[in-house]
Amino acid sequence: MTIDDIFALMQAGASKVAFEDRLKFDCGSDGVILLSPDGVSRDDADADCTIRMSTENLGKLLTGKLNPMTGLALGKLKISGNPAVAMKLASLLKG
Repeated sequence: MTIDDIFALMQAGASKVAFEDRLKFDCGSDGVILLSPDGVSRDDADADCTIRMSTENLGKLLTGKLNPMTGLALGKLKISGNPAVAMKLASLLKG
């Protein structure tokens, strides 16, 4: 799954879920995806929380093949900023 595939998947799901915070997925040289009250964008803007991970692991996270807590424990993702925002994402993924 490429960053463009993930972006399209997030855009399709954005209309189904209201997200009140700004959460950025930083996939290094592949780029970023920003989830905000305005929707989903590829803007590298300030966020309440940033999750750094590979594009491969982001794809796994969004398809349920990587548990967020396991990924954090194994170092497959790193969180900076407000961890409560990341926890909201975890509850959305479970739902």
